[in-house]
Amino acid sequence: MLEQAQDEEQIIARVAGLDIGKASLVCCARVPDEAKPGQRLQEVRTYPTMTRSLTGLAERLAALGVTRVVMEATSDYWKPVFYLLEAHGFEVWLVNARDVKHLPGRPKTDKLDAVWLCKVAERQMIRPSFVPPAPIRMLRDLTRYRVDLIAEAGAERQRAEKLLEDAQIKLSVVVSDLFGTSGRAMMAALIGGQRDPHTLAELARSSLRRKIPDLREALTGHFTDHHAFLLGKMIARIEQVEADIREVDARIEAHLAPFAPAAARLREIPGIGSAAAATIIAEIGVDMTRFPTPAHLAGWAKFAPGVKESAGRRKGNGSTGHGNRYLARVLGQIAVSAARTDTFLGERYRRIARRRGAKRAIVAVGRSILTIIWHLLSDPTAGFRDLGADFYLSRTDTERRKRNHIRQLEALGYRVTLDLAA
Repeated sequence: MLEQAQDEEQIIARVAGLDIGKASLVCCARVPDEAKPGQRLQEVRTYPTMTRSLTGLAERLAALGVTRVVMEATSDYWKPVFYLLEAHGFEVWLVNARDVKHLPGRPKTDKLDAVWLCKVAERQMIRPSFVPPAPIRMLRDLTRYRVDLIAEAGAERQRAEKLLEDAQIKLSVVVSDLFGTSGRAMMAALIGGQRDPHTLAELARSSLRRKIPDLREALTGHFTDHHAFLLGKMIARIEQVEADIREVDARIEAHLAPFAPAAARLREIPGIGSAAAATIIAEIGVDMTRFPTPAHLAGWAKFAPGVKESAGRRKGNGSTGHGNRYLARVLGQIAVSAARTDTFLGERYRRIARRRGAKRAIVAVGRSILTIIWHLLSDPTAGFRDLGADFYLSRTDTERRKRNHIRQLEALGYRVTLDLAA
């Protein structure tokens, strides 16, 4: 039975495509030919990417009556062009280069790329990427920079630990947190010239004092002035990065203030703290109209297994693909944190991990978290309610569970007789 298709080709009357480089860009604009109905005029020009030239580009596109401007995501070069044209009132689309594949055998130049992009765009054969509004973009810059700072501090801590190992100082074997209060005090004393392991061990605080004999052994090595110089630089660098992180955190809190109600609702989800809520809002925004359903959000974030089918058979391993790495990172952390709780998400993780492994469980719980996030951000009146760790158990057929347990015991060689408890 034939069904009516909903696809109707609609040509965008006035459109422009940009092929952007670092120093220049090529703009192809296509508009209707007023003298010859049904025909189209095309203009291809090259513009420097300096601000004055980009302003001239915006004025030229406005004079041509262009309504939509499409560009590929080329490194970070697209950002100033996108922001300037957006400020001039154009409908600007950023598209993934993967969606604008070039035809095999077609010559490739900057001008031909711009023309090709413009023709594909006017026939609406591509879709725009998600570019959040300016307040979310600024918040995103801060949260992503915070991730980089944390990674930088972690790398410097690892260098310091390797340096101590080089000096036969086995402090990390005894101390769980090398950069805690006690560990920092001992390293500061080493940098200051103290070499006596008994004196260094006495710097231990709180419960670590129970390990003073072990600390004396760990602090006996060949720590030299050379090690002290390098360790001093590393500690200074770590402290500077930690101070930068605190400043960035304060800035994030200030930028997050307009979205405080949304962040508060997200923090109700198990495993989500203040930093995670800020990262989620920075990566997906608070306007869920961009994602019509939770499945659209999960698909965009690449937390939905891909489907590849040929000749009636599914192929591949059902991998999700590579999505937003900052969002994937925080969702993975949330899923692992939720797995330790006695909640619905924790039980969901444990059930899947037993059957499919930890990695698939993280993806599955991450998708569930995205679904919850979508509903919380779509409806300002919605609140989170945990279904409970016994959600699955309470909905399992009792008779079927009984039969399964009997079969398992019989398979082990037992004869099973059931009696109701008094």
